[in-house]
Amino acid sequence: MVKITHQTEQSARDFIRKKVIEHNMKQLPDELKTNKEEFGFVMEDDDGHVIGGITGTMYWQHVHIDFLWVEETLRLEGYGRMLLERLEKYAISSGCRLIFLDSFSFQAPEFYMKNGFETFGILEDHPKGFNQYFLQKRLT
Repeated sequence: MVKITHQTEQSARDFIRKKVIEHNMKQLPDELKTNKEEFGFVMEDDDGHVIGGITGTMYWQHVHIDFLWVEETLRLEGYGRMLLERLEKYAISSGCRLIFLDSFSFQAPEFYMKNGFETFGILEDHPKGFNQYFLQKRLT
């Protein structure tokens, strides 16, 4: 008999994630069977305080931008663009083919579009009253 139970334990979620990854790896050619790399770039002021940064996850010849943040008082001064450019150079030097991310309408989808990203999907009214944008930038 099979039963389905509600699970909140991290170990149960980790097991399911592991099994999906195992299946995925069986489908991929050897050159894509590399471990993922989580990385980031941080901007600091003269006193060593973090004023911005960008984090990403690289796997399967692409980078997912996880987070990009610039101190609110320093926005619109080009720091976000500088962080994107640094991440893009790293992605290219690592052999990546594309960069992708998601951004809510109350965040910065227009910023990414101004920096060469194209929208490939929109989840409307998520969260309620807003949209979630999915964007990509092809590198090759």
